[in-house]
This record gives sequence, structure tokens and C-alpha cells, in this order.
Amino acid sequence: MSQFIGAIDQGTTSTRFIVFDAAGRMVALAQKEHTQIYPRPGWVEHAPLEILRNTDAVIEEALAQAGLQARHIAAVGITNQRETTVLWDRRTGVPLHNALVWQDARVEPLVAAYAREGGKDRFRARTGLPLATYFSALKLRWLLDNVPEARAGARAGHVLFGTMDSLLSWHLTGGTRGGVHVTDVTNASRTLLMSLATLDWDPELLATFDIPPAILPRIASSSEVYGRIARGPLAGVPLAGILGDQQAALVGQACFQPGEAKNTYGTGCFLLMNTGQEAVPSAAGLVTTVAYRFADRPASFALEGSIAIAGALVQWLRDNLGLIASSAEVESLAASVPDNGDVYIVPAFSGLYAPYWRDRARGVIAGLTRFANKGHFARAALEATAYQTRDVVTAMEQDSGIRLAQLRVDGGMVANELLLQFQADILDVPVVRPRVTETTALGAAYAAGLACGYWSGTEELVRNWSMERCWTARMSPETRERLYGAWRKAVTKSFDWVE
Repeated sequence: MSQFIGAIDQGTTSTRFIVFDAAGRMVALAQKEHTQIYPRPGWVEHAPLEILRNTDAVIEEALAQAGLQARHIAAVGITNQRETTVLWDRRTGVPLHNALVWQDARVEPLVAAYAREGGKDRFRARTGLPLATYFSALKLRWLLDNVPEARAGARAGHVLFGTMDSLLSWHLTGGTRGGVHVTDVTNASRTLLMSLATLDWDPELLATFDIPPAILPRIASSSEVYGRIARGPLAGVPLAGILGDQQAALVGQACFQPGEAKNTYGTGCFLLMNTGQEAVPSAAGLVTTVAYRFADRPASFALEGSIAIAGALVQWLRDNLGLIASSAEVESLAASVPDNGDVYIVPAFSGLYAPYWRDRARGVIAGLTRFANKGHFARAALEATAYQTRDVVTAMEQDSGIRLAQLRVDGGMVANELLLQFQADILDVPVVRPRVTETTALGAAYAAGLACGYWSGTEELVRNWSMERCWTARMSPETRERLYGAWRKAVTKSFDWVE
């Protein structure tokens, strides 16, 4: 009997396989990190074959933990780091190059070249996105132009493009032996190649970016049976859900009504507000994106504010500066001082994303005096995530005309209660942590479960959601605006560092 749903969560730093029950509770989890490759400043790569090996390994490990077999799993969903771009040979399954990670900034010259005619918003009305290093189209163009035989192989039909969901689904459903080449609307909406009006690849955009159509996966809904897994211990199980990681968290947080919002605190920080079946254009520096599409129902859309560096700043304190031995230590170190000592860290390591979209910004530390110590650095690192979130919330309220009533939060950093209290303080909005915080994987499980009838509908998913704790503001309005004003001043110091 199929009692559970599985979810592959292929993230920026690791890959996980999680098994959930009908109440949305975790039954088993296995996780494996992969190598972060930095060939040059601003370049970030992953080795695709390492990620595929890790995916196979964590599936086997999690099933073994719980003593489960394929017959116990009703379906599997995939959620993935978005925008990360990979090419592979369909005949051999071998990648032509390392994957270019969403944080990779090597295409800055291409951004500038395309922006010279029409500016950075020249494709925003069609795609919901600005021209930026973040999205997949220019990464794909770079690979086609710089990897030997890539363009010739693409035109001949030998080379396939995908974000990580496409590579995983092709691999799992047979690979060189009939693997399904597919993506879903949420991931496709992050490429700068899909029209929000048609939810299909846009021929004019493909021509503009010089992308051969044969290289592209089929765009499907977020919840349908794409094929059956053809390898390993899950052989025969339907692959039935695909969602980009931030859209998956929106689904996992059961934000199905317009105005409901969630923020995921991971490597980066990503705040999405459901806008219903209307694709709301942004005038305040956000992106318009597909939130989800279940089966053949109309798509739901979202406004999104994407922040490149959140948890990665804590990792930087650990790995590059040696201020902490583990990421978990940052909270106690930050709590060793009563405030930030007027220290502000703007983590524009690969430019600033929403709402600024400044590719030439770089990180700065502002307000240093001899008084500052490592506790102030730790506190400033946590506060940077909260300040960046307020930047996005301000823009989101301007675009949507909706005052945020509460912020549902998830991701690795939400165990940090000092951060969540400061987030509530600087927003003056309740911050709510759910009982199940693995909402990204849960969203992928929900999509797969809806496709195979494991769950009856979104009403059942809403009933699964429950609050574990809520933080409310304790800070005075005067202190809130003084601190935020200093942050805004610090942000301007990061602008245009790269000539």
C-alpha cells in the first residue's frame, strides 16, 4: 500500500530526500552536500554528475532509514535551486560543462549589451523579469558561445538544456534510455525565455538570445505525472510534481490566497506573495513569477523579492573569517552584544538583487570603529537578512497595494530566534514559524500528491498547516526607523563598486 510521498530537494548547497505522511509530517530525511566551485571572482559552479550521484544516494539512505520500498511511496516530487543552468549530451548523459549557479555573475557584459537597447526592463512586460545575471537565458547563451561543440550539438539535437529539475527528471526517468525532458511553469518562468501570457517558450525571445528551440524542455504544469522513475529503489514510482524551490515553499506554507506571503531564509532569502490568477507587474524592483499551476487549472502568480545572500553571509563569517566554528554559533555570538554597535554589513557579493538590481554593487562593511568586535559582526550579519527583507516587503506593498498582515517563515535560518525577533521588530509585522519548517520539500510533495490523488485538494493542505510560534514587534518606532535609515545609507555605499 502506498502510504507516503517522497520529495527530492535539490538545493544550492546540498541535495535531500524527504518522505512525508498524509499529515505533512516528516518520516525520513537524508542529506548530502555538494562542492561549491569558484573558478574566478563572481563565478559559481556545481558539478552536475556529483549532484546526480548524491540524489541517488540520499534516496537510498532515506528509504533505508524508515524501512520503506517503492510500493510504500505513492509519488515523488522535485524541488530545485532555480535558474542554475546546465547542458548535457542526450546520447551519453555527460554534461558539457559545470552547471552555472544562479549566483554566478560572469554574464555581466551580456546584461550590459542587451540593456543598451531598451534598458534592463526591456523584457519585463513579457517575462516579469529584469535583465540580470540571475536568470537562465544569458547563462545558457554564455555556455553555447563558450563551450566547444555546444551550439553545434544543440542545433543537431544532441545537446539538452535544463535547470536542475530538468536534469533530475531526465536522469530519474531513464536518461539515455528515454528520459523525459521536461520542466514546470515555475522554473520556466525564471529563464527569461517564457511568456507569462502564454506560459510557453517565446519565439521572439529565443531569437533575441540566439537560443535553438530544440535544446529546450517541454513546459508542463507543477502537478502532473511526467513519467515513472526507471532506476534505483524507487523504480516504477510516478514522478508527479516539479516546483522551483521558492514556489515550493509557498505551496508548503499553504499560501493559496492572494495576499498571503512567505519568506524562506536559506543561502539567499526569497519572499513571495500570492497574487492569485493575475500576473501583477512590478514598478518597485520585484519580479513577477508563476507561483504554481496544478494540472490543467489556471496558473497562480506571485510577486517575488529575491535576495542573493542571507545564510551564505553566516557561512562567510565561518569559512572566510573564522569568527565561528559552525553556523549554529552565530546566534549566541550575536546575543553577546546588546545591539549592532553601528556596524552594517551589505552582502552584495555578486551584486544586489531585489529591489535594487545592481550587478556592479559589491559587499561593504560600514560604521566600523575601534569599539566593534566579533559579536557586532555576527549581529550585523543576521540583521542584514532582516533589513534586506524589509526592503522587499516595502516594494511588495507598493506593487500589490496590500499591507502585509503576517509573514510566514521557513528555511534553515528560522531556528535562529534572535533573527526572527529582529525581523518582527524591523518589519512591525508578526513573524510566524510553522510546525513543519521543511516547507520547500513539503511543497514538492504536495504537488506530487495532488497529481496522484494522495491529497484531495488544497483545502486539505491548508488544514495540515499549523503555527509553532509567533514573534511580534517590541521595538519603538523611533529606533526602528533610525536603524533602517542607517541600513539604507550603508546600501548606497555598495553601489557601482565594479567599474
